[in-house]
Amino acid sequence: MTWNLDNNMPIYLQLMDRIQRDIISGRYGPGDKLPSVRELAVEAAVNPNTMQKALSELERRGLVYSQRTSGRFITEDEELLKELKREQAAGYLAEFMANMHNLGLKDEEIRALFEEAMEGEKEE
Repeated sequence: MTWNLDNNMPIYLQLMDRIQRDIISGRYGPGDKLPSVRELAVEAAVNPNTMQKALSELERRGLVYSQRTSGRFITEDEELLKELKREQAAGYLAEFMANMHNLGLKDEEIRALFEEAMEGEKEE
């Protein structure tokens, strides 16, 4: 899986965002063991120290935890995971709405377009 990183934001924050997205989307489930710092750093093509910083911050936030000799694991706190998913979705929706308003669309037009898109998804 490609890690699309850019220079406009600190790399460790982008790594944190990507790993958090992988967790809340279900790529890693509650209690799953994460790959090692080195494995993740190689996959993301970043310095292991940068990946370590990202993982340490995720650990500080309670999303992952360490077991001394076994590595890092995903939290089993499903309420935390649900809340993070909801927050991420709300952020995407806020960005979507801002983009639609920037196009000059009114809320009713946005709602109609959204409903049309949802109907198209059901038919597939």
